Amino acid sequence: MANRLRESTSPYLLQHADNPVDWWPWCPEAFEAARERDVPVLLSVGYASCHWCHVMAHESFEDPAVAAVMNEHFINIKVDREERPDVDAVYMEVATAMTGHGGWPMTVFLTPAARPFYAGTYFPPRPRGDMPSFGRVLAAVHSAWTDRRAELVASGEDIASQLALLNTPRAAQPFGRDVLDAGAANLAQLFDRRHGGFGGAPKFPPAAVAELLLRRHARTQDAAALEMVALTCDRMARGGIYDQLAGGFARYSVDATWTVPHFEKMLYDNAQLLSVYLHLWRATGAPLAERVARETAGFLLRDLRTDEGGFASALDADTPADPGEPAEPKPGAGTGTGPHGVEGATYVWTPAQLAEVLGPDDATFAATALGVSAAGNFERGASVLTRAFDPATPEAAARLESVRARLLAARRRRPQPARDDKVVAAWNGLAIGALAEAGALLGEPSFIDAAAGAARLLRDVHLSDGRLTRTSRAGRPGTNPGVLEDYADVAQGLLTLHQVTGEQEWLDLAGELLATVEARFAAGDGGYHDTADDAEELLRRPRDTGDAPTPSGQAAFAGAALAYAAITGSARHRDLAEATLATLARPFPLAPTFGGHAGAVAEALLAGPAEVAVVDRPDLEHLARMTTSPGAVVVTAGPLTDGRGAPGVYVCRNFVCERPALSAEAVRSALAVRASA
Repeated sequence: MANRLRESTSPYLLQHADNPVDWWPWCPEAFEAARERDVPVLLSVGYASCHWCHVMAHESFEDPAVAAVMNEHFINIKVDREERPDVDAVYMEVATAMTGHGGWPMTVFLTPAARPFYAGTYFPPRPRGDMPSFGRVLAAVHSAWTDRRAELVASGEDIASQLALLNTPRAAQPFGRDVLDAGAANLAQLFDRRHGGFGGAPKFPPAAVAELLLRRHARTQDAAALEMVALTCDRMARGGIYDQLAGGFARYSVDATWTVPHFEKMLYDNAQLLSVYLHLWRATGAPLAERVARETAGFLLRDLRTDEGGFASALDADTPADPGEPAEPKPGAGTGTGPHGVEGATYVWTPAQLAEVLGPDDATFAATALGVSAAGNFERGASVLTRAFDPATPEAAARLESVRARLLAARRRRPQPARDDKVVAAWNGLAIGALAEAGALLGEPSFIDAAAGAARLLRDVHLSDGRLTRTSRAGRPGTNPGVLEDYADVAQGLLTLHQVTGEQEWLDLAGELLATVEARFAAGDGGYHDTADDAEELLRRPRDTGDAPTPSGQAAFAGAALAYAAITGSARHRDLAEATLATLARPFPLAPTFGGHAGAVAEALLAGPAEVAVVDRPDLEHLARMTTSPGAVVVTAGPLTDGRGAPGVYVCRNFVCERPALSAEAVRSALAVRASA
């Protein structure tokens, strides 16, 4: 059996390289093999840090008997959704339409022409509730292909036709105050006023929506908008979704109170949340927001930075078992097992474990401060650490920091989650922007240096002739082309890095990426496709209009084009941003939780955005960067500073400039900087 995954740059595909399943990567040759053998395709989509992907692999794909059935009756294709978001997006639409829900692992059965006819997510080895066993699904699909093939083929063609209809032009509408007001009113109705966030369990960090609300407050002084962000950020930072020892956020919480996380830590979440907490601190001066911003940046640099200077995609949800031990649940560990071991085992604590590390007195103090009880809040008497309150005295604060340091040192001696060390261009773009801005605002040059290192990696490994490669690993580029979010997020990150460093190279590269989007991704109605015009042809050319865990590619492009316009004075790029936003306006009032980034860009458009040039006044530079004006650009070099001979802080909006601010008081007034900054 050929091992076709062995040379992959995807850690997820490499996890499956030694399965007894005869896996193919997504490629034309796989579908040609299906035609030659006259069998359907089994498409399995997941990602390296996905807990239930590990579980299904352990239960089914590592089982020789199951693999034998798969190999006999199917061509089996394994896809890393993070390397091929286009493939994932198209077939996730199918799975969601067929089953009413989506998720990973995703399992889709296709004709040799890549038409889907049956879909699902995780299938257990034995029937569980209303879920059929994976073996039963395989047998049923094989039987249907043998006895009712014409029906399946017709169904697949019909699904493909329905998907094609989704590529019809979008009805444009100005993304103005009325649209933003309607979305804000809906967000207020959806808001969880007790625990923060939107909706119930499971609960995901609403980074893009939080940024929208911060910008709304800055533009309109809407107190409710700021209250929603402040409460949400406070509850997340005190909950188990936040790593109370090492910093960094987990993917989501399984409950509505942010207490028990799904333990994987993703780069894209942490980059966006770093920006949110940084901006909350900039607006309010809240010590908790500053602490979390610093700790989250520290997590990125310590745990996700690669040897090549980029940032790895994720830390796994699962922890390996101790060497020589089977991956079985133990007290203080989750019940889910897979090839990587036990979910959450690295992170949770019992009172006895606290005492072993800290001694009885500090263990009692730690249990109170960090929410550890005999009953536990997780499984088998273990607790995910939380932080319901802050120490009341400097002495208590110092004691808590000592406790945290000792617990973290002990935790590092436990088995650690695996790291998905592929570098994704878009997510590194988010990290570059967040770290560069955090370094400038918090006075941490190491953050800026890390952002510049990641930018150099993308320039040297991912970028060639204006085209981006989606991923790399160990300095080796992958084979999959960049998608819209890669170009847009990297451009935005480089624009922020240019603002902080003054280096022209980053502005030029951002302009090059935006030009590629215009040339290769345009949809003809003011919006953009997620794939380039020369990308592989799928059932449809994907075009997401709403945010997922990351900003939609179109909203991200609008934001980058608007920032580029503000920095360079390009009215054409401002027009591009407005036209793109107009294609995203109609769904926003009814579904604002999926349009946070577009709303945030629209807030910046209404506010100007402010174009700030600091000329020969280093004493006022930091103060100018503390502006809360939505989407403001602040530069010390480049087009905005050209021709300005006199020192000062120049503030312009919509290509009209005010008199230069020459004092701290004048900067505060012109740029809405809080008094204590």
